[in-house]
Amino acid sequence: MPRRLPLHLGIFAVMALSNAIVPILPSYGEGPFFQSGIYAAYFLGAFATVIPAGMLSDRVGRLPVIRAGLFLTLIAGMLILAFPSPFTVLGARALEGVGAGLFVAAAMALVNSQPDHESLSGIFMGALNAGLVAGLLATGSIDRAMGMETGGILLFTILSAVFLLSTLLLREDATLRRPEAAFPQLIRDYVWLFLSAVILVGMTGAVTAIYPGYTGGEPAALATALALMNLATIGAVIVASRLHLPPVPTLRVAAIAMVAGVLLVMASPLGFLAVGAIAGVVMIAQLAYLGATGLRQGRVMGLYNAASYLGMTMLPALAGLTAERVSFTAAFLLLSAFSLVVAGTIGRCECRLPQSQKN
Repeated sequence: MPRRLPLHLGIFAVMALSNAIVPILPSYGEGPFFQSGIYAAYFLGAFATVIPAGMLSDRVGRLPVIRAGLFLTLIAGMLILAFPSPFTVLGARALEGVGAGLFVAAAMALVNSQPDHESLSGIFMGALNAGLVAGLLATGSIDRAMGMETGGILLFTILSAVFLLSTLLLREDATLRRPEAAFPQLIRDYVWLFLSAVILVGMTGAVTAIYPGYTGGEPAALATALALMNLATIGAVIVASRLHLPPVPTLRVAAIAMVAGVLLVMASPLGFLAVGAIAGVVMIAQLAYLGATGLRQGRVMGLYNAASYLGMTMLPALAGLTAERVSFTAAFLLLSAFSLVVAGTIGRCECRLPQSQKN
C-alpha cells in the first residue's frame, strides 16, 4: 500500500477536480442541457482517450501515461480558473477528460495486473470515490464559508501539481507477461459486461448531472446530497472487494436494484446512498472478473473504461435533453428503463475465464 500511495493520491486529485465543478454548473451555462453538456464533455474526452491509453501503457509502461494524465489535469484546472467563459470551460472539461482517460486507463491496468488485484481494486476505487466526495464538499464548503465558487477547483488544481510530483516516487512493477486478445474478440466475449458498464456506471453521472436542476438548491446543499452517493460507493467497494461475488448474478440483481435507487432519488437525496452502493458493487464485480481473465490488462481496461465513460457521456446528455424537452420525471423513468435492459441482457454474457479459474 505505501509504495502505491502516489497512485491513490493521483486518482483522488483527478476525481476531486472533475467533481468540483458540479455544484456550480449553473454558473457556467443556462438550462439543464448546456449544464449537462459541460458535465459530459469531461467524459467525452476520457472516452476518446482510454483505449489508446490502455494500448500505450502496455507498450511504453504505465508510469509515463499516468504522469501525462496528471499533467493534463493540472493544465485543465488552470484553464477553468483563468478563462471561466462557458465555451472555454466546455473545452477545458474535455481536455481534463483526456487527462483522466490517460491516468485511469494506465493506473487500472497496473492495479488489475497484480496477483491481489481484487483487494487493490477496492482500495483504488475507494480513493477514486473519496476524490469525488472531496470535490463536491470542498466546492460547497468554500463557497458557503468564503463566497468563492471556484475555491474547490483552485484547491484541487494545486493538489494535482503536488501529486504529479509524488508520482516520481513510483517505480514500474514487474508483472507477468499475459496473452493479449484482439479487440474484436474482447468485444465479442464481454459485450454484455461492457454494456452493463455503459448503463450502470453511466447512471451515476446521469443522476448527478440532472439533480442540481431538479432541486434548484444552493451549491452547499447540492454538494452534500451528491456526496452521499460517493460515500456509499466507498463503503461498497471496500466490502465487495472482499466478498468474491459471482459477476453475472450480481450484475442482474444490481440492475434491478438500480431502478429502485434512481426512483428514490426523485423523492429524497437519500436515494443517492442506494445508487452509490449499487454502483460500487457493480464496479468491483466487473473489475474482478476482467482481472481474472488472464489477459493483458491495458486493452481490457481501455475497453472497460471506454464503456464506462461512454455511459457517463451519453446518459447525462440524454437525461438532460429529456428533462429539458419533456420533464425531469420522464428523465428519471428513462434511466430506470435503461437499467432494466442490463437485467435482461447480462445473462447472455459469455464472460470467458481461463480453464484454471473455472474449476
